Amino acid sequence: MRVGILGLGEAGALYAAGFAESGWSVVGYDPGDVPTPDGVRRAGSVAEAVAGAELVLGLTGAAAAAGVAAEAAPHLRDGVVFADMNAGAPELKRTIDGIVGEGGRAVFADVSVIGSVPKFRHRTALVASGRGASAVAEHFGALGAPVEDLGGEPGAASARKLLRSLFMKGLGAVIVQTVEAGRAAGDEPWVREQIMRELADGEATLERLYAGTFKHGLRRAGEVAAAAGLMAELGLDAALADGISRLHALAARPDGLRAAPLVTDELLAAYEGLPTANIGDARDRLGLVDSGISPLWAGARAVGRAVTVLTRAGDNRALHEALRVAGPGDLIVVDGQGDTSRALIGELIAERARARGVIGMVLDGAARDVEVLEEIGFPVWARAVTPAGPYKDGPGRVNVAVAVGGAVCGPGDLVVADGDGVAVVPAEEAESTLVAAREIEADEARRRSSIRSRGAGGAGGSRQAGPAAGGTAAGTPAGEAA
Repeated sequence: MRVGILGLGEAGALYAAGFAESGWSVVGYDPGDVPTPDGVRRAGSVAEAVAGAELVLGLTGAAAAAGVAAEAAPHLRDGVVFADMNAGAPELKRTIDGIVGEGGRAVFADVSVIGSVPKFRHRTALVASGRGASAVAEHFGALGAPVEDLGGEPGAASARKLLRSLFMKGLGAVIVQTVEAGRAAGDEPWVREQIMRELADGEATLERLYAGTFKHGLRRAGEVAAAAGLMAELGLDAALADGISRLHALAARPDGLRAAPLVTDELLAAYEGLPTANIGDARDRLGLVDSGISPLWAGARAVGRAVTVLTRAGDNRALHEALRVAGPGDLIVVDGQGDTSRALIGELIAERARARGVIGMVLDGAARDVEVLEEIGFPVWARAVTPAGPYKDGPGRVNVAVAVGGAVCGPGDLVVADGDGVAVVPAEEAESTLVAAREIEADEARRRSSIRSRGAGGAGGSRQAGPAAGGTAAGTPAGEAA
């Protein structure tokens, strides 16, 4: 029997080793610089990894799962079981089922890992749903893993996983928050002892949940965000789940829980050159400012942390207050009530902003001195241009949540603006959005190249064209699944 494993991160490597130990022929693929487990043949592509396999395991991160499935689909043999094991939302599982099951060749299984893979390895308990669930139960059962076959449709197993995640990731988040608070207060040993007394396996469980939250914070943040989405679909308040997701995102940062911007300078640099269109696609077209707010000069582009301003129509007193707190890497976002009768900024404010390191402004209102703004290279997106100056009476607020062009923007959120418009990304989702948007960008580049190459072939007289390039390369490994 041959198994193809897509993603050789922590979980993928352990499953690959387990199948190899059980006598399977194992071929694995991962584009990252990760070790190849003993007994596993390393493939050079997704296509090579899945070719001829009776069973394919998708062990990439959720953000890459659909793209990897699309890349694998044309190379799957008839009757192969494609088991997607990422911790994604039910809707994602149904999407992947449609990708690999098109034409009736592959049989899809939605598989969720229920337990600690580092602890139980390939014998970790599973829940499976979809047409391939019984085959998954048979194959993994032979390895010693308990498998609950739910039957039914893809998404059922994923929903079970997310319900469990609310508890497990929530417990990890509480432990991290408590230990970090104890450390800051100089009482970490005492705090750890209190937690250990309440846990069945004491220190081992505490350390697994504590260290694992830091190690896998970003992936777990996405997982709990999906669980929060499930709660919302069920008509339940998801505020606690959203908070747990945010804490995991914090834990993934170099600064950990220390009070520091979620959107770091490194993250701002990573977004440079990424089109707002790709960001919008990665966020299901949400968080995009309406088209009435546009750049005031051609070629303007900015990526920054939001300093927000809420002001009375035609009044910029609060904007002056914002300039006193703004600094390098900040982008000022102004809710000017959509008023276009008075310019909220001109060249003098722009010069002051530049001097403080502010990299641009987005105004749900008007601006003036457009030629000077272009001359000094200060990018501004606004609803209109007018020579009429502003009032300076107030009232207004700085660094509160605002609505600008139909998009909500909070202090510290990531703002990307270019010739197409403006995208706002909540700070806690900036890391995961970057991964998804880069995958979309790469996929579009591949498809564009494919279209051009087919066009070049047509110019030579050939009318034959192969299938369009599908999907993205395997992405960030899923890592530990708990």
